[in-house]
Amino acid sequence: MSTVERKRENWFQRIILIICLAVFSFSLVKIGTIYLEYADNESVLREIQDTYYANIEQSDFQHKLKYERLFAINPDIVGWISMDGTKIDYPVLQSTDNEFYLNHNYKKEPSKAGSIFMDYRNQTGSLDRHTIIYGHQMKDDSMFGQLESFLEKDFFMKNKHFQFETIEEGLGVEIFSVYVTTTDFNYIETEFLSDEDYISFVNTVQGKSEIKTNVTVENEDKILTLSTCNKLIDEKDGRLVLHGKFTRND
Repeated sequence: MSTVERKRENWFQRIILIICLAVFSFSLVKIGTIYLEYADNESVLREIQDTYYANIEQSDFQHKLKYERLFAINPDIVGWISMDGTKIDYPVLQSTDNEFYLNHNYKKEPSKAGSIFMDYRNQTGSLDRHTIIYGHQMKDDSMFGQLESFLEKDFFMKNKHFQFETIEEGLGVEIFSVYVTTTDFNYIETEFLSDEDYISFVNTVQGKSEIKTNVTVENEDKILTLSTCNKLIDEKDGRLVLHGKFTRND
């Protein structure tokens, strides 16, 4: 190999090395940014959890006081959701649309994790027949990132009850359906022309469940739906859906 050819090869190797180092550095920055975002989101959520659980007691007075503290932070807070066996222990927000809290936290700061939020069509005082709550499926299992675990029968059976608290009261929820679908299926219907239409909707979503239960839903019952993105069947429009029936806490 001549001196010219050797210099040309060395030059080429240096270029390749520089490119590899640049790609590696960019990847490190990208990964670091993602982890910082996760850490920041966790820190922000811990603040509101500390506020929520501070001096908590089971009484109407303490319930009112607790939500007065939350309202002081953001009057859009309309409830709280918590699920054993998961990280889910979050305030529920509601805006005038279903867009704002997709990418804003409860402080109304921009956030890729967004918030857990209620459909803008739902009433917050006296719950509708069908209340819908949305959240992102985050890769660090925060927000609704662990809802996918309910597709596993063992996990489902151990964690089929969870808590949803409104401004007025604390309620239990018993899960009766979980499945993956797409936005082509209208699982977020909120208005029903009759009792028959409502029960027909319930029967349809219960029939889609990947895990069968013996939970019955009657005309007088109200249900809660949790919805998050899922790429199992569609990259863009795939959804993981969980339905539960409200129960009274004794």
